Parts: sequence; C-alpha cells; structure tokens
Amino acid sequence: MKILYGVQGTGNGHIARARAMCHALKEKQIDVDFLFSGRAAGDYFAMEAFGEYQTRRGLTFITENGRINYPQTVIKNNVVELWQEISAMDLSSYDLILNDFEPVTAWAAKQQKKAIISISHQNAFRYPVPLKGASWIDKQVIRYFAPSPLYLGLHWHHFNQPILPPIVHTKKEKVNAESYILIYLPFESLEDIKDLLLRFTSQTFVCFHPQISVETQIDNIRFFPLSLEEFQHYLNRCAGIIANGGFELPSEALTLGKKLLLKPLAGQFEQLSNVATLESLGLASSMESLDASVVRRWLDEESAESVDYPDVASAIVEWVLKGDWSNTEQLTDQLWSQVDFPSYAFHE
Repeated sequence: MKILYGVQGTGNGHIARARAMCHALKEKQIDVDFLFSGRAAGDYFAMEAFGEYQTRRGLTFITENGRINYPQTVIKNNVVELWQEISAMDLSSYDLILNDFEPVTAWAAKQQKKAIISISHQNAFRYPVPLKGASWIDKQVIRYFAPSPLYLGLHWHHFNQPILPPIVHTKKEKVNAESYILIYLPFESLEDIKDLLLRFTSQTFVCFHPQISVETQIDNIRFFPLSLEEFQHYLNRCAGIIANGGFELPSEALTLGKKLLLKPLAGQFEQLSNVATLESLGLASSMESLDASVVRRWLDEESAESVDYPDVASAIVEWVLKGDWSNTEQLTDQLWSQVDFPSYAFHE
C-alpha cells in the first residue's frame, strides 16, 4: 500500500499529530509520502521525520494580536492558485489518501475519485459535541474545507458520539517537575506576553514564541525560538502550561498531567469550543484575555493528574490495514475503553 498524507500546516498541532501517525505507519513498513500546505515552505521546522515531504500554498488564516483578521485572510489567500494546485496534483500512484484538514489533497482526491480517509480534530465538530461561537461560515468551512467520504474525528471525550481519543505524540519522561511555567501563545503579541509575565516576579516562566530568533532572558522569563526538541524537554518538566486553545498541546499536557490555563484565539470557534469543553470537563482553566488576576489564581491551583489515552495512531493504522473502513464502531469502542480520566474530571 502506498499512501499520501495531506496535513494542514498552519498550526504545529497538525504537524505533531502527523509525526505520531508517521511513526505508526513506518512501524508497519507502509510507504507514505507527506504533503503540507498553509505555511510558507521556509517556515517549517523539525520536519526530518517526514523525509522528502512536499509543500503547497493551500489556504491559511491570518491572525493579529490574538484574533483572526478576516479581511487580511481574504486578501492573502489566492483561490485561483489553490484550484491550480488541486488540478495539478497527480494521485495515480497512491492507493489511499490520508488527510488532516488539508484542502489540496482532499479536493484532488475528490476530483480523481481516489480513496481518502480524513483524520482530524475538526471532524469531531461534524457531530453534536460542545460548540461555542460557531457561525454559519464556520460550519461551512468544517463541511467543505477538506472533503472526504469518511471522517475520523478526535476529541478529549466521546460525548456519546463515534469519535476517537486524541493522537498524542509526546512520550512521558521519568523526570521530576520543576517550578517554571511553560508559555506557548504564538498568536499573542510578544509585548503583551512580557507585560503579563513580568508582573509575577517570584514566578519563573519559559516562553516559546515565533517572534524569538535567539534564546533571551528578561528578568523572570526565558524566551526561546520555536524548537521541537527543546519544547518537548521543557514540556515534560514544567509545573503548568499557559497556551492558546488549540487541540494537540492540551492533549499532550493532559497526558503528562500538567495543569492548563488556556486563552482562546478570539473569533476562532474551534479554540473557543476547545477551551469551553476542557473547562466543562474540569481539565483546564480559561481566560478571555491575558488577565493577570486569572493567572494569579491559577498559579495557586494544585497540580493536575494525567489523563491516560491509548496509542490511537497505531490503532488507526491497524484499522486502515484491515480495509473494513466503513466499520469504525469496534475501533471507537476499543480505544475509549482504555481511557482513564482523573477522579475530579467529568466522564461517563
């Protein structure tokens, strides 16, 4: 079997999930090529696992100061070029297309009538799961952005729907937690982050941000450029995490038993829904803005317990190889039966 895996490259979470799937596919000696879109080719980093991957422009969302800028999103995206990329894709050498919310490979597979399976967190929103701030346009994006006849949705809880637990790339290390707080707020202004953190003079912070080019120390804050290896090192050892409302980093944090304070990207329904969901499950705290009073209360909270999720990536690969793709019930039941939530979390 030869597979092309299309991955939405705008967020590092999609790429982290793809790393886990890449490892699981290669363990079964499956021939897989990767294609990423939504980010400039030179802006990807730590991509060695994917070999000679391809990139396309695709579609992306423009963010400024912690919120989506819709006018700039429309201006910066080129629908004609997207259609040219879709039409130029030759999928004839592939037996199957796997897709994580990536439009070029999804629409090319639809055009060329190739077998395709969509695996993403966005797919969970096709079912009645907690939803906040979703407009009619948002719902159309979920439906049509990366079409597929078969969707596997990923979420932190099943909500009595046919969705799967998260695919988590991070591996637990046997290390002692240290006292610093890890900060990953890539959509927030660096100055706003500094202004917030410098108020807590007795608390140390480690902050990764795309605007940082070299490691820098400013009072109680260590700033790092984006680096997969260093981020994983500090993630495993931190006392807690302050982040935006993506899906993959909170999934990693839950697995590692790290307490979470999340600030969703304004105007992004997925992040708003994610944060509301984790808060309702008792698995995270939230703030609508970079609010020092909320941070102060959260710093005084006790440490979290881990959520034990199974190896979802390997289970999906086994299911793909069996070929009975219309049957997802056994896969869903098998995986959720292995999930163990903390005693304080809501679960059925």
